Amino acid sequence: MTNHDFITLPVADGTSLDAYVALPEGAGPFPGIILLQEAFGVNGHIRSIAERLCQEGYAIIAPDLFHRTVHRLEASYADFSAIMPHYQAITQEGLTADLRAVHGWLQEQAQVLPEKIGSIGFCLGGRVAFLANAVLPLAAGVSYYGGGLHTLTQEAAHLHGPHLFFWGGKDVHIPQEKIDLIINAVQAAGKEYVNTVISYADHGFHCDERESYHPQAAQEAWAMTLAFLANRLRPKP
Repeated sequence: MTNHDFITLPVADGTSLDAYVALPEGAGPFPGIILLQEAFGVNGHIRSIAERLCQEGYAIIAPDLFHRTVHRLEASYADFSAIMPHYQAITQEGLTADLRAVHGWLQEQAQVLPEKIGSIGFCLGGRVAFLANAVLPLAAGVSYYGGGLHTLTQEAAHLHGPHLFFWGGKDVHIPQEKIDLIINAVQAAGKEYVNTVISYADHGFHCDERESYHPQAAQEAWAMTLAFLANRLRPKP
């Protein structure tokens, strides 16, 4: 395996998943990040995020969350019909098994700091990044416009690390009342969080391959993301 390639991992339910791995040069040890895809697959955009984070000194693994129904799907951002059967087939139990598989792999790597692992995800992955923070002993989690997060309020009490949320104020897919449901649950659970609504951004504002891409919002959110992750995943001198 090169430092930037797909690997195949066994999952506890008897399936196997492919995951894109990006490891920094050198012996490390490096903090680790589980990178969770949009509904369109571990595509070029997600792999580019893996590379950006890798350049910041993080060991990245990005699992193919649709592996039970399709192999490495990379769908067009305009082709919702291609993704819906696979999106609808995922379950919380399956996602949890996938997350444990990739977390276990990170912990086995000599160049990864086992206690300094976080999650970050976009859209579908924003929901899964939150689930990861609840079911794994993570040090931090980041969710960009996580669709369906309001269905995970029962997991708020289980969060391990602080969680950073980003939302687009113009996102009609995730209205304010759904944001309030998950944020209020995290607050009620007494967990640390940062909640950021960018009023001038739409759903998918971080992805430069989508019509809703907003360069200013993407740059501002990314700077905050890097600061949040560095504060929680980098060893203190």
